[in-house]
Amino acid sequence: FVFQQKTMAVTLYHIDKLIHTLQLEHSTNNDDTSDVMDNRESTASKMENDADDITVDAIKRVIHDFVEEREWQKFHTPRNLLCALVGEIGELSEIFQWRGEVKCGLPEFSHADKTHLNEEMADCLIYLCRLADVCNVNLKHAVIDKMAKNRKKYPANLVKGSSKKYTHYAQNNNQHK
Repeated sequence: FVFQQKTMAVTLYHIDKLIHTLQLEHSTNNDDTSDVMDNRESTASKMENDADDITVDAIKRVIHDFVEEREWQKFHTPRNLLCALVGEIGELSEIFQWRGEVKCGLPEFSHADKTHLNEEMADCLIYLCRLADVCNVNLKHAVIDKMAKNRKKYPANLVKGSSKKYTHYAQNNNQHK
């Protein structure tokens, strides 16, 4: 299992490069590899300055196709994907371990550190999206629903500037009624 997990992690690392090719049509199955690579490079460079506007569905489709092409569906059980995601979260955490507080924008990070961070974050997103796919979870709806619940738990007028847990506000709110 550990070997399969590491093999999947290493292979899925390369998916983040594929994400940049989403604008290419699936019908671009041209045998001339140099043309395809040129298209990928121009698409990637064109998208570098774009905002994070790729959809969750598009990410899921890229990953699904990647997995299907390799016949890895049998390995992608919810449990295996969750374990792989936890492993990737650990690798992401290691980047920040022992650095103390890190400023937003990561000004102290080297280019290599930022590249490593991008790769680990991509791995986490890939596994999360794949887990959602195999569990039939619509992440867009899940996020919208969860944010609605969070707005009720943490009303802006009560929590602004505080990091206390929602139960603190619920208790105080009930005492004032």
